[in-house]
Amino acid sequence: MPPFNLTSSTPATFILAGIPGMEKSHIWISIPFCSMYLAALLGNGALLFVVSTERSLHQPMYLLLSMLAVTDLMLSTTTVPKMLALFWFSAGEISFGACLTQMFFLHFSFSAESVILLAMAFDRFVAICYPLRYAAVLTQSAIVKTGLVALLRSFCIIFPCVFLLKRLPFCGHNIILHTYCEHMGIARLACADISVNIVYGLAVPFAAIVLDVVLIAVSYILILQALFRLPSRTARCKAFNTCVSHVCVIFLFYIPAFFTILTHRFGQKIPHHVHILLANLYVLFPPLLNPIVYGVRMRQIKEKFMKVFLCSSVHFLKD
Repeated sequence: MPPFNLTSSTPATFILAGIPGMEKSHIWISIPFCSMYLAALLGNGALLFVVSTERSLHQPMYLLLSMLAVTDLMLSTTTVPKMLALFWFSAGEISFGACLTQMFFLHFSFSAESVILLAMAFDRFVAICYPLRYAAVLTQSAIVKTGLVALLRSFCIIFPCVFLLKRLPFCGHNIILHTYCEHMGIARLACADISVNIVYGLAVPFAAIVLDVVLIAVSYILILQALFRLPSRTARCKAFNTCVSHVCVIFLFYIPAFFTILTHRFGQKIPHHVHILLANLYVLFPPLLNPIVYGVRMRQIKEKFMKVFLCSSVHFLKD
């Protein structure tokens, strides 16, 4: 019998089942997942190192990019190590408290990243539409406040989910058909009405993310209007080129996320193992690809990266 405190409605542990129907393939599935996670750690870590060591990159756009890298690392590190332990060692047991903690930081980092992408869209809007006011509007103080807003909004949205789950009785059900803990995956194990969880889990975070997407879209509509007013085609291409990396990152983040959320809620005909695989890719693809996109598209990042790491290699060889 699972180790429950029978005098309490709260389970002592949950069991993460992994990818149902693909248990024999867990080892093989873990190879690309582990590779992507290590690449994400390396890429985002290198990006943070370059931005922190090069004073010329201590500008709003690069500071926001550093915040994005931190949230990417949080998003993947919250889930992937436990997922790999499950695949490699069948270590699917996780305490109730640890499961809630994982759930909180998973959704928290997703919400925070959405706010940072909105701030990056505003950065491009001011840079293109009001270039003379850029330095006055986007100061380092403003960037710090943006980070605090991202943390505060994400905390206020996600923290109630912890209480919504802790109030539920579970009555002996403790197997989560997933590789990590997420809000509705835990709530569905309860032997009580979870209507509040469904409404809150879908309406509030989803509404906040949709609001971010709408504001990002408005920013880019205004940016396009400003671009069309520029006198030359060369100037238009040069200005829009500064937005391409951010647009790519937006698509990499929101399209898999919305597809995962909507198929999880409404795609009952989609096999369950497909849901799980999509959910796993959603916590791996943005952290993996974001530093690659910015590293390839942004000349300053490439130049500083080569400068920092070539100098480090030269010093190492001399020593």
